[in-house]
Amino acid sequence: MPHDAGLAAWVRLSLVPGLGGQTLRKLLAEFGLPERVLAAGRVAVARLVGDALAARVFADAAAAAVARALAWAEQRGHRVVTLADEDYPQQLLEIPDPPPLLYVRGDVSLLSARSLAIVGSRNATPQGLANAENFARAFSQSGLAVVSGLALGIDAAAHRGALDGPGSTIGILGTGVDIAYPPRNAPLIAEVAARGAVVSEFPLGTPATAGNFPRRNRLISGLARGVLVVEAATSSGSLITARLAAEQGREVFAIPGSIHSPLAKGCHALIKQGAKLAESAGDVLEELTSGADFVHGAGIAASPSLDPAHARVLDAMGHDPCDLDTLAGRVGLTAGELSSILLALELDGSVSCLPGGRYQRLA
Repeated sequence: MPHDAGLAAWVRLSLVPGLGGQTLRKLLAEFGLPERVLAAGRVAVARLVGDALAARVFADAAAAAVARALAWAEQRGHRVVTLADEDYPQQLLEIPDPPPLLYVRGDVSLLSARSLAIVGSRNATPQGLANAENFARAFSQSGLAVVSGLALGIDAAAHRGALDGPGSTIGILGTGVDIAYPPRNAPLIAEVAARGAVVSEFPLGTPATAGNFPRRNRLISGLARGVLVVEAATSSGSLITARLAAEQGREVFAIPGSIHSPLAKGCHALIKQGAKLAESAGDVLEELTSGADFVHGAGIAASPSLDPAHARVLDAMGHDPCDLDTLAGRVGLTAGELSSILLALELDGSVSCLPGGRYQRLA
């Protein structure tokens, strides 16, 4: 059967109302690939799913939507990846409800890369945004892809930080992959698609509805080996992602904050429940690399040797918190040169980035 016919069968079954992933996998287990499900006939399918659902399977009411999906997949940089494809990410096969297919804009191979998720509040504080961007940049510099939900606030900051490194970033949408949501993030979504990957399990044209985002969250945690929560209120959707991550066997990390900040309470609740406290990117990387080849190479890829420039920065820093401009004046380096060294020292566990853009040497 031609490739398009096989893909058309996948798309057609995914569009049947009421035919969820669990039932579709039941049909696949019985008959094989989707074209064989359709070839089996209505009576045979009805024995497994009932007459009403079997009638919808064979109604072929979504012919226009199937044609649209096939035309979309033919465009450069577009893919529809199914459970039967070699490019389907192994990580998602580990979760209880892997989506039958994924619509992908960008680099499909990135979905199988080592990755870490960063999530948090849409109404983040300036420090929260800075933390998300800096942590994401550090993870990407270490070769990890950063996964997030392309929402406003922490998500957007994480994607921007990750684009600064070779690990790049993956954005998971709660709409069709052809819809830029939220609209304010349209330029960022386009950049992530061009330099990373934008993914959705929802059919093309699916609008933003409240029920889509918890489903989206299970893919954010499912694709990653760990989830870092940067800022979250106690009612935040980020806590749903953290719960899903724990249920999927992923590591959960949280950045602590002020006891007076509403956006720290969700993170503090997670830490009380067993999430690992993260004061630096090095804390997360060390935990994830402990006993495992998680980052490209062995161990934390960005761990620096203490060359003269690094030693000079540590000596100039002393043991009191120091801001970037002051430290740059002491060592005679540009802000860019100094930031690169500080990132390496932070990943090595030699310094810690404090609120307000200050750095402190660790004993």
